[in-house]
Amino acid sequence: MPTRINKYLADHGYCSRREADALIIAGSVFINGKRAGLGDKAEETDRVRVVGKMRRVAPKKIYLMLNKPVGAKVTTDWRLKEHSVMELVPKKDRLFPIGRLDVNTSGLLLFTNVGDLALRLTHPRYQNDHEYEVVVDKSITDAHLLKLAEGVDIDGERTPPAIIRRRSPRGFTLIQNEGDNKRIRRMCDAFGYTVQKLVRVRVGTVRLGLLQLGKTRELTDDEVKELKKG
Repeated sequence: MPTRINKYLADHGYCSRREADALIIAGSVFINGKRAGLGDKAEETDRVRVVGKMRRVAPKKIYLMLNKPVGAKVTTDWRLKEHSVMELVPKKDRLFPIGRLDVNTSGLLLFTNVGDLALRLTHPRYQNDHEYEVVVDKSITDAHLLKLAEGVDIDGERTPPAIIRRRSPRGFTLIQNEGDNKRIRRMCDAFGYTVQKLVRVRVGTVRLGLLQLGKTRELTDDEVKELKKG
C-alpha cells in the first residue's frame, strides 16, 4: 500500500515525520532515483534514498490486545495516568489505543505503535464490525430487541441497523459497524432499559476469547493480516 513519503521515512527509521518534511524540502530524498516532493508516496518495492541520513533500525511493529477493565480510562495523557489503560500495557513500545471504550465498558481494546492499522479500524469507510455483550437491568422484550436492531431515533438521527441475538432474559449480543459503545447505552435507555454490563468481545475478525481481565497479549500474524484485509 502506498504511504506518504514522510510517514515512510519515519516508519523505516530514518527520522521523524517533521524531520522528513525538512529533508524533502531540502531536496535530499529520492524515490526510484527521482527527487521526492511533499505529498509523494512510496511502497516497499520502491528504492528510497536519503542523502546524508543513515537509516536507523526501525522499531518492531506491535499489535496488542487488552481486556480492558471497567474503571480504566482510555487516554494517553500521562497527566491523567491514574487508572489509565496505559498502566496496563508495555510502556517501552510507545503504544497507543485504537479507538475508545468508555470508562464503564470493558472488553477488547487494541493497541499499536504504528498508524496503518489504526486508520483501517477507525475510518468509517472500512465498516469493521464491533460485537458487544449487553446486560440490562430487567427482562427485555423481543419487540424491543427488534426495534434496537432496526435502528433508534436519537437526537434527530437514526442509528444504523444492527444484528442482535438474545443471550438471556436480560442479555443480548449486538453487532454494529461502528464502535460507539455510548450509543448502545442511549439506544437501550430510549426503551426504558439501563445497561448494567457492556463488554466488547470482537473487533473485525479479532475476538477477545479467554484473555483475562486486565491482561494483554500480542496479536498473531494471522490476526493482523485478517484485520488489514477487512
